[in-house]
Amino acid sequence: MSLPTPTPSAVRSHRKETYKPGAVIGDWRPEDEGFWQITGRRVAQRNLWISIPALMLGFVVWQVWSVTVVKLNDVGFGFSKSQLFWLTAIPGITGGTFRILYTFIGPIFGERKFTAFSTLVLVAPMLWLGFALQDTGTPYWELALIAAVCGIGGANFASSMANIGFFFPKREKGSANGLNGGLGNLGVSVVQLVAPLVVTAAVLGPPAGGPQHDAKQNTDIWLQNGAFLWVPLLVIMALLAWFLMNDLKVAAAPFSQQKIIFRRKHNWLMTWLYVGTFGSFIGFAAGLPLLIKNNFEAQGYEATTYAWIGPFIGALMRWAGGWLSDRIGGARVTMLSFVGMAAALVVVIFALPAGGDQGSFWAFFIGFLAAFAFSGLGNGSTFRQIPVIFREQHMRQAQGQGPEAQAAALKQSEMEAGAVTGFSSAIAAYGFFFIPAMFAAISVTNALWMFIGFYATCLAVCWWFYARKGAEAPS
Repeated sequence: MSLPTPTPSAVRSHRKETYKPGAVIGDWRPEDEGFWQITGRRVAQRNLWISIPALMLGFVVWQVWSVTVVKLNDVGFGFSKSQLFWLTAIPGITGGTFRILYTFIGPIFGERKFTAFSTLVLVAPMLWLGFALQDTGTPYWELALIAAVCGIGGANFASSMANIGFFFPKREKGSANGLNGGLGNLGVSVVQLVAPLVVTAAVLGPPAGGPQHDAKQNTDIWLQNGAFLWVPLLVIMALLAWFLMNDLKVAAAPFSQQKIIFRRKHNWLMTWLYVGTFGSFIGFAAGLPLLIKNNFEAQGYEATTYAWIGPFIGALMRWAGGWLSDRIGGARVTMLSFVGMAAALVVVIFALPAGGDQGSFWAFFIGFLAAFAFSGLGNGSTFRQIPVIFREQHMRQAQGQGPEAQAAALKQSEMEAGAVTGFSSAIAAYGFFFIPAMFAAISVTNALWMFIGFYATCLAVCWWFYARKGAEAPS
């Protein structure tokens, strides 16, 4: 279906009033090539490049505990290995739970306003964490509560990804969502790389507080800097989102309309697949620093030196997954992702220390890097599959019913795809909790074998419903 193409002069005149930064946009037709080339692309790109750093900061706040826990005992807190794993896991509970809420709230209030608000509120947990880390007498329950509040940062992903999908035409959704999600995911590696550097000196000056003594390294560090550093950046990004992004009327929908996704089979199937890809990515990112510390630190390998590299690769591969899926199909890329992750974890299992064997750090680390890479590939491909599946099903049902029915079907498919994107990301975010929690509760080896078994079920689901010849919803 193609809608009438507006004249360049009409679009330019309309754009002055309707498409300026901060405006609510009512007329949005990215599938109309004339509209897209004259107006749509510019507006969509502006919203995308504000969304990306805002989302990145959300991931920074969500993952700040994965690197903070590595130094807690070195400055005198004295927690057990299990307690430290739980501190890394707790943000996963609130992150996943609030993602469910954020999925449906954004379209109700407007994504521009909600992006600004959800970014600004993250200032509170960063300030709280920075002050709490300066007192080794801070009780464990308070640190656990701070970890829970930091988890809200992970919720931003649900509203952000659902929003960006509305701005782009079908042929570019995979790349756009891959860029937004992939570069947003970079917040994991950014915090794991930058935080250990800024805590080594009083880079924020006296207002940030005095140092703590790192007994292990016999030096002073400023652990609170890893939290305070992000406060001004969060404020800046909230302001940029408020003044430079747009609300799309086509993306607005009350919960009464969005809840239909709970009756859609492909909502649940794609959620299952995304749990396998993103759940692995975010859970491994949360747990890897402590895995390195507990298994290989005695051999001279520092967790903060290596842990950030895996999430960095996974984030970049998310964009590659979206780009590749636009060309060969998302289902094929998703299947490759699960095969690759399973093979990578087998390498990790046999590289871990066992009995009197010290294991092989480099085999362990390279195996995890491969697991991150394939998880990122699958993150991009699954989010390309979702809009394709819902668009094709709705347009097929409206076939032969005239332009108005087809336009309504297209709008419905966009709304449902956005809601499914947010909901699947919410459920997958619980991987942040369950993976470190499983490492704390059972042996790492047994947990990894369980993940491999789960990937086998994901592979079967993807092949049967989306990849095989005659599949119900090829994507």
